[in-house]
Amino acid sequence: MTEIRLEYDTDMPVMVTGATGYVAGWLVKRLLGEGFTVHATVRDPKNMEKVAHLNQMAEDTDGTLKLFKADLLEEGDFSEAMEGCNVVFHTASPFKSRVKDPQKDLVDPALKGTENVLKSAKKTKSVKRVVLTSSVAAIYGVPEDVTKAPNGILTEEIWNTSSSLEVTPYNYSKTLAEKAAWKLAKGQKSWDMVVINPALVFGPGTAKSQTSESFNVVKSLMGGRMESGAPNMCLGAVDVRDVAEAHFRAAFIPDAEGRYITFSESCSFLGLADMLRSQYGKDWPLPEVEAPGHSIEWRADNSKSQEKLGMIYGGVGVAINEMAAQMIKEGLLEKPKASKKK
Repeated sequence: MTEIRLEYDTDMPVMVTGATGYVAGWLVKRLLGEGFTVHATVRDPKNMEKVAHLNQMAEDTDGTLKLFKADLLEEGDFSEAMEGCNVVFHTASPFKSRVKDPQKDLVDPALKGTENVLKSAKKTKSVKRVVLTSSVAAIYGVPEDVTKAPNGILTEEIWNTSSSLEVTPYNYSKTLAEKAAWKLAKGQKSWDMVVINPALVFGPGTAKSQTSESFNVVKSLMGGRMESGAPNMCLGAVDVRDVAEAHFRAAFIPDAEGRYITFSESCSFLGLADMLRSQYGKDWPLPEVEAPGHSIEWRADNSKSQEKLGMIYGGVGVAINEMAAQMIKEGLLEKPKASKKK
């Protein structure tokens, strides 16, 4: 493999949107560890409960943290934080599977937020690269899409065409947001854009409590909701720290371009339970069988991220066990009283 060169000047600040988020926390930590000044946008910089872990990161490293208030739905809200930054990491976007109003709760913040951030980048002369957090959800919408892919393997060339407000609305929101981002990126020449498309992300958070759908997956696996049988489904999975590293590399490898599918392995819900079983199987009601049905194998090609970004992926087993341990420690995961496990 050709040696991959990263180029960056830590005297130039960088910006991270949604800095209290799950992936963003590890990215901020990585950047501060390198000595960057990080302009971090959050909903409320004065909410110490939400930003304490970020401030602690800055104290523990050579980097500098500057917090800015910004709202995804407010046009121009990111301009102040972006001033002087040569890289913008746009990670802020909701990840929920159950919402009351898909348009308001998913599509609007994902789409309008992305447009607002990139419109500010278009007006900010210092910006040279934008790294966008998208998802494999922008590549496929329903499991059957995998079988329709060339050779049954998802690649960066594929776009999700099966999602809508009624069908996998989260996937729909990510697809619309990424397409809008590419349209805006191609309409200017000041900066280039690189997109990270992660599979389902697992691993501990940098804060005591984080929100991401993968935390709900662990709660369902360990909390008894799947005790009678795990859903017969396959998905792609990846360690949150690998996703943060992919963002870092996408920003500072000069010839990084386009989209990068980011995942470690394909696994079933029962496979995830099996990863937790040696540590938690005796005391927690992990599923031991799969619910009836036929699952479609989840297959995708992550070779571009390995070859162009130099990514070396860790196993998901370590990530999900560390995640479960953190959730138990912080009281986010309680053993159900009515369980066959005593």
